[in-house]
Amino acid sequence: MKAASPKRLIAITLCICACAGLLWVAGGWLRGREGSRRVKSKQPAPVEAVAIERGPITLRRTFSGELEPLAQFVVAPKVDGRVKLMHVKISDSVTRGQVVAELDNDEYVQAVAQAQADLTVARANLSAARSAFEIADREFQRTASLLKRGIASDSQFDAAQQEQLAKRAELQVAEAQVAKADAALQTANIRLGYTQVTAGWSGGNETRVVAERYVDEGQTVAANAPLLLIVELDPIVGVVYVTEKEYARLQPGQPIELTTDAFPNERFAGRVDRIAPIFRQATRQARVEMRIDNPRVQLKPGMFIHATVVLAHVSEAVIVPKQALTQRDDRTGLFVVGEDGCTVHWREVKVGIREGRRVQVEGDGIAGQVVTLGQQLVSDGSLVTVTAGQPLAVGDEPKSEAP
Repeated sequence: MKAASPKRLIAITLCICACAGLLWVAGGWLRGREGSRRVKSKQPAPVEAVAIERGPITLRRTFSGELEPLAQFVVAPKVDGRVKLMHVKISDSVTRGQVVAELDNDEYVQAVAQAQADLTVARANLSAARSAFEIADREFQRTASLLKRGIASDSQFDAAQQEQLAKRAELQVAEAQVAKADAALQTANIRLGYTQVTAGWSGGNETRVVAERYVDEGQTVAANAPLLLIVELDPIVGVVYVTEKEYARLQPGQPIELTTDAFPNERFAGRVDRIAPIFRQATRQARVEMRIDNPRVQLKPGMFIHATVVLAHVSEAVIVPKQALTQRDDRTGLFVVGEDGCTVHWREVKVGIREGRRVQVEGDGIAGQVVTLGQQLVSDGSLVTVTAGQPLAVGDEPKSEAP
C-alpha cells in the first residue's frame, strides 16, 4: 500500500482542526444564548398598579328619547260655518272654558227666530184646544145631568160624550206640538251657542297652551274640523324605550335627571311614571314614560332628551379600574400584587356594577394593589417591578353601561 504524501496529510489535519474550531464556536454561542435566556427569564416584568378601592358605587343608565305633552286635545266646532273670529294664536295661554273662536251665526240666529215663532203658534193652538175642550166638557156634564132627569136622550148623551173625547184628543195633540216646538227652540239655541267655540277639558291645570292653529278667519269649516291643538306643558312627559336588560331594573317612582340639547347646562328633575307591560315586536323594547316638572315651561314637546336613571347602588363594594380586568382561559379575573410587592397572583372575579371606568368585583383574595398595565407580560406568581398608576375618580366616564 502506497503511503500518503506529506502535503495531503497536512491538508487533512488542517480540515480537522477547522471543523473542531467551528464546533467549539457554535457550542459556545448556544451555551451563551441559553444562559442569557435563563438570565432574562428571571428578570421581573414592569407593570403599573393602583390601590383597590372599597366604597359606594352606583349603576346609572342614560337613555335617549323625546318629550311629549302630558295632555293634548283638538278644538273643533260642533256645527259648520264660516270662521268669523279667532281669539288665540300659537303659544297663547288658554283657560278652561274660554271662547277661542266664533263662527258666523246669522243662519243660526234665524233658526232660533223661526223656532220661537213656531212655539208661539203652537201655544196659541194649545190655548184654542184647551178652550174647545172646556166647552165640550161642560156640554157633556150638562147632557149627563139632563139624562138623569129624563130630559135628554141617550143619543144626545152619546154625541156630547164623543165631542168631549175629540176635544180632549185635540188638546193633547196641541200640548205635544207645544213640547215639540219648545224642544226645537232649545235645539236652535244650542246650535247657536255652538258658534261660540270653547276650549273645555277635565282634570289637569286650569291653563294650557295653544300648540297649533289650523285655520284662519274667513275660512269655512265643517263640523268637527280641527281648529286648534291645545296642550298641557307642566308637568311634561319624557318618553324613552328600554331593552329587556334595563326593563327589570326600572320601577315607577325612580328619580331621573334630564338634560336637553336646547339647555345643555341645566338639569331637570323628574321620576319614572309609567312602564309599558309589553315590548314592541319590531324593536324588542318597552315604552317608559317619565314625568318632569316644567314650571318655567322651558321644555317643549318634540325636544330630544337624555334621561339618566339610577338602576342600582351598592354602599360597600370592592372597586377596581376597568382596565384591570383580563381574560385567562375564558375566565375573567385580575392580577393582585402580593404582600412582598414583587410578585403578582391571578384572582378570578365576578363583575358587578360598572360606573364609568370603575368596576365592582367579587372574589377571594382581592386586596392591596391591582395591575392595570402589563398583564400580558405576567402569569400567576410572576416577578414584577411595580410603578404607581393613576387612580380613577368617580365621573371619569359620565355615561355608564349596564353589567
